Parts: sequence; structure tokens; C-alpha cells
Amino acid sequence: MSEVFACVAGGGTGGHTIPGLAIAEALVAAGHERSSIRFVGGSVGPEGTLVPAAGFALVALPGRGIPRRASFESLRAVVGVVRGVWAGIWLLRRMRPRVVIVLGGYASVPCTVGAILWRIPMVVTEQNARASAANRLAGRFAKVCAVPFEGTDLPRAVVTGNPVRPEILAVDRVRDRDRARAELDLPTDRVVVAVFSGSLGSTRVNRAVEGLAARWRARDDLAIRHAVGARDWDAGEGPRTTGEPGAPAPLEPAAPERRGLVYQRVRYEDHVERLYAAADLFVGRAGGSTVAELTVVGLGSVLVPLPIATRDHQTANAEALVAVGAAVRVPDAELDTDRLERELSSLLAEPGRLEAMAAAAHRLAHPDAAARVAALAAEHARRG
Repeated sequence: MSEVFACVAGGGTGGHTIPGLAIAEALVAAGHERSSIRFVGGSVGPEGTLVPAAGFALVALPGRGIPRRASFESLRAVVGVVRGVWAGIWLLRRMRPRVVIVLGGYASVPCTVGAILWRIPMVVTEQNARASAANRLAGRFAKVCAVPFEGTDLPRAVVTGNPVRPEILAVDRVRDRDRARAELDLPTDRVVVAVFSGSLGSTRVNRAVEGLAARWRARDDLAIRHAVGARDWDAGEGPRTTGEPGAPAPLEPAAPERRGLVYQRVRYEDHVERLYAAADLFVGRAGGSTVAELTVVGLGSVLVPLPIATRDHQTANAEALVAVGAAVRVPDAELDTDRLERELSSLLAEPGRLEAMAAAAHRLAHPDAAARVAALAAEHARRG
């Protein structure tokens, strides 16, 4: 096996894999050979396609996340994790990297254990304001922990921000606004609200937004671009009512030249950077990657944290933006059409509010996050 500088360990979700790829590209930019950077992830998850597509080698270990409820599936998952840890220990023994970069998630655990046993320096990267169980384990033995916000609960923490994709870093909302709107068939003379809750989407967000689109059908000062997500869309093109008695059915997508509300309803956003460039306000979940992207592009938001997120980390992510005036947080249980209407009406009625929120978000940005994590990896890597 050729010399390996860095083992990038973790995956299972895009929220882990995408920052890892950004860090790996920063290492290449700093002069390390692409072949000297190896990813170790799970046998399921987006790393299986994203990492090879970026030109990096990937070793997929057995194992998957453990369900929270005891069941036969959770027992099988535990057995898979044990097998993965055993494989990870011996993989690191053969690979002998100079540093292990821990991304978090269940897929990072095997290499964390291997790095501890073989005394390989570790740099932990945490994507959220509250650290995952896997990163809290790794953090106890790591040389340094790269975190997105002050107060993230890991030892030897350095605030680097959360690395984001190059296409997000390239967004300039002033420069790109009109072009992005033209590409999305959105009007240039209206306030644009972007709704996006990840690839699966959120039924609660979808119901609130569709109900609001029905209520606001006469508004000619507003456009809503609503990415429903695969789960609701594939189940019947999204929920058809708001869940409120007597509520009208949501509007079908309207052409930009139509009088009244422009409401576009799509399954997914393949180029979320274009959506950010076109938008004046964002509505959606508060995952680590989403929050980092909102700060980098400078976009105000109404955030609805996922209530089942581990350690309620999405609420902590949202509060980091709320604290500086960059966002409004609405608890998931409180979100309905009435609440969303109140929040958006308040924001839209106050001149300059959206611009102030955007500026506040941008002040939290760390566009150099990937380069800073790469520098920490180089600093703490063992020599020779």
C-alpha cells in the first residue's frame, strides 16, 4: 500500500461526507497527492457514490446506525458495528496513515478505535453545535476538535466552521440573483421565499407551506419556491391539504407572469446553490450543513429544527443563528399554516429586516473552514 497521509473516516449521511470531501480537496490544494488521502466509510450511505466520483479511494466497512428501539434489527446493527470495528482496527494497521480525520457518524467508529489502539493522531470535525456520540468518543483522544460554533461541547475545540461545497462558496447573492431567478423561472421584482428540507423533505413543513400558498393566492408581491422532498412527493406528489378543517387545496405551480402568488412546487433542488442565490428568505430544517451554507451565502431564515435529531442538535444549530439575529426558530410541534403566516408576515412587513438577517448570517460564515481543518490535520500529523 502506498504512503497514506490522511484517513478521512465517517459517513452515512451527506452531512458527514460532503464536509469530508471539502477537507480532502483542501489537502490536495495544500500539496498532498490525491492518492495519499483515503476515505473509510460505511457499506451504505452517500459516500459510496460521492467519494469515488470526486476521485478519492474509499474502503467501505460493514455496519450501520443502531436503531434507538431494541429489536432484532438493532441486534443485527450491533453485530455489524463490531465487525466494522474489527475490520477498521486492522485496516489502519495496514494503512498506517499519518493522521485520521474523524467526520462523525457510526461509520467513523471503527477508525476511531483503530487510531486509539495504534496511537495515530486524530483530528475530529463536528458539523453541529452539539457533538454526536461518535465524536464525543473520538474527542476524548483527539489532538484537536474542529467545531462550527463557540460552545460546541468537545475538548480542545477550535472554531473553524463547517466545510461546505465549492459551489456554495462561489455564490454571490447580489451578483447571481437575477441570473438564478431567470434559470428558475422566478420573477425579479418579488420577494422570493425558498423552502427546502433536504432530500426527503418534511411533511410538517410541507403542510404549512402549502396551506399558506393557498391563503396567499392573491398576493402579487411574493414568490415561493417549494422543494417538497422525495418522501411526500413520491407518496402522491406531497400532502394535498393543510390538515385544517375546510382548508383549500394548495395551488398548482404558477408561471412567473401569472397574476397573484407565484408558487413553484418541485420534488427536489439539484442545485441548491441556485436556490440560495435567488432567494430573499429560507424556510427549512436546521441541519449542520444547511446552517453553514446559510451563513456562507448570507441568507436569513425561518428554521424548524428536526425534533428527533440526536441531542436536539438542530435546535442548538438554529439558536446559534437566532442569537445574532440571522434567523427565527419555530419548534416543529408549533409549526402550522397560522404560525408560518405570522412569522413571514412579520418579517416581510418590516423594511430592511431581511437584509439585516442576511448580513447577520454572513458574519457567522467561515468560508475557509475546509482549509483550516486541513491545516490542523497537517499540524498534528505524525512525522515521516
